[in-house]
Amino acid sequence: MSFAIAGKEEELHWLALKLIPGLGTRNSGKLLDRFRTPQAIFRASRSELEAAGLSGAVAQSIASGCTFEDAVAQQERMMEAGAVLVALGDPRYPRPLREIFDPPLALFARGRVELLESLSLGIVGTRRPTPYGLAAAERLSADLAHAGLAIVSGMARGIDTAAHKGALSVGGDTIAVLGCGVDVVYPSENRKLAADLAAKGLIVSEFPMGAVAFPQNFPIRNRIISGMSVGVMVVEGAQYSGSAITAKLAMDQGREVFAVPGNITSKLSWGPNLLIKQGARLVQDWNDVIADLPADARRQLIEKGRQRILAEDPATAGQVQPSLLEEAGPELNETARLALAALHVDNPIHLDDLLETVRDTSPSELIAALFELEMLGLVKQLPGKNFVKVW
Repeated sequence: MSFAIAGKEEELHWLALKLIPGLGTRNSGKLLDRFRTPQAIFRASRSELEAAGLSGAVAQSIASGCTFEDAVAQQERMMEAGAVLVALGDPRYPRPLREIFDPPLALFARGRVELLESLSLGIVGTRRPTPYGLAAAERLSADLAHAGLAIVSGMARGIDTAAHKGALSVGGDTIAVLGCGVDVVYPSENRKLAADLAAKGLIVSEFPMGAVAFPQNFPIRNRIISGMSVGVMVVEGAQYSGSAITAKLAMDQGREVFAVPGNITSKLSWGPNLLIKQGARLVQDWNDVIADLPADARRQLIEKGRQRILAEDPATAGQVQPSLLEEAGPELNETARLALAALHVDNPIHLDDLLETVRDTSPSELIAALFELEMLGLVKQLPGKNFVKVW
């Protein structure tokens, strides 16, 4: 059965239904099962609505049509932001999400709406990651996006941001699921990332336009990250963190759960390491994820890769892209080579300590070499004049 939105009036009814206070996703689904369309729900009498299991107050809100004015305001905000509404049952609505216990009545979407139909993997983790966690999230998301998976995360600072950036860095697909309206940037420092996602990826939310990011919204949105994904990968997080909640939701929804192992002395490793003890797949590289996906998902990725190869320029198809180290190595000067050899992926080194390690060089020469390495994508600068090697 399809509930695809055919026009502005039908969209208005979906919005008005979504905005009914106290209705909730489960009751919305029950009403649609009974009345078939939002229009039929609003035509029903209060007694018919109460007979469907609604409280008197909620039934009265629907019968009075009190949310239509707010629905019109939502349509205007959607038009201004370039957002669309994808209702439950719309052909574009993610099929895996439709099958969870409490699928959202509708999703607000801004960007490449066709990505809702992609084979997706959720990547989540702490908002305060270590350099190791950031490197792992960015590298794995880039590799998995290149393999054909759409990377789903929450655009929060930390691991989420690294996952989105990793996917975008290789021209891959990525989807941000927000705990606020799709026209609200949270956190504010991700304004550029939000613009990139709206242009090259997709931003979705079940919360209305203009909704602010209340703390209670994030556990609610986490079920969408796991629900629309074939699996969820956790990169750093405490035992009772939001990423642990998302992993638990993924298990409840029958999704695959993956975890990147961490240092046993770090509190941020407790979540993923515990998941591995409980049966989550340990991830060392992207192949560990692909190999554990269901057979039909792997077939989709193979077909997608085949289509990508066929679409490439015949002159470049089949060429192997050399690594940055292999490509840039011969062009590096001695100071840059020594600096790169002294740096680590998981242990930031301060500029002063690096000067002691790289002998017979001046501060200006070392800074120039580090800048060159950063431009080549081999080194990343962290706050406080600390540097790490890019994995």
